[in-house]
Amino acid sequence: MKNKLTFLIVLFIVSCSSKAASVDTVSVFSSFMKKDIKCIIVKPDSYGKKETFSVVYLLHGFGGNYINWIGKVPAIKEYADAMQLIIVCPDGGFSSWYFDSPIDPKYQYESFISNELISFIDSTYKTTKSPKARALTGLSMGGHGGIYVGLRHPQTFGAIGSMSGALDVTYIKSNYQVEKRLGDTITFAANWTNHSNFAMIDTMSITNQKIIVDCGTEDFVLPFNEELHKLFMKRKIKHDYILRPGKHDWNYWSNAVYYQLVFFKRFFDEGTGK
Repeated sequence: MKNKLTFLIVLFIVSCSSKAASVDTVSVFSSFMKKDIKCIIVKPDSYGKKETFSVVYLLHGFGGNYINWIGKVPAIKEYADAMQLIIVCPDGGFSSWYFDSPIDPKYQYESFISNELISFIDSTYKTTKSPKARALTGLSMGGHGGIYVGLRHPQTFGAIGSMSGALDVTYIKSNYQVEKRLGDTITFAANWTNHSNFAMIDTMSITNQKIIVDCGTEDFVLPFNEELHKLFMKRKIKHDYILRPGKHDWNYWSNAVYYQLVFFKRFFDEGTGK
């Protein structure tokens, strides 16, 4: 009886472990920046059974790195399983703002995210190689990147989002190293205008991408998000805009990421005919 019980316990443990998402840590070389970029790749439990998967690219915030999401929200492994997604968390530098910096060749993160990273993931993993199966989002600085990079590359990302996004750097004059990426606001004033989400949206063609933007009602970046929502409404750009109680912290993002993944999963299922 004891041996049988032991066998059943071991069988249960093996069964549970065999159905868990797996996590890879990889280095992706960027020819644009001449350096390796670390990334976390979360693969769902069915990775070896299905042919291809949709991918969500998840960006970190200012001062963060590639391990933030998996370290702070380990539940994203469960979400990858439940929604049958690959989740990619690239390192975006301490303060890249996901720009191609016009003054610093070591910071070309727009090109890395939209080009080199996509090529690496699609050639290395079992992905569905279509914008209908790709989404880009992130928190704070990563929310800025989700909108900025995403809107500029609709042929790559069919869905984009932002959580607590610091969405327009023209208002961020100090403390967040934007000037290191764009130059000072006087000599390089044109850089700030040219890299403004709001200026870009005000003149861009209407996009057919699926867009989700959310922010906490007690968050200091709420005015950016309200302004983005108004600008989208003015331009008649379809989007989901969600406000819920919360601050600029991991308590909020741990909750928000689940809802964004559900939003993207629905988009993927519609686009791939599932």
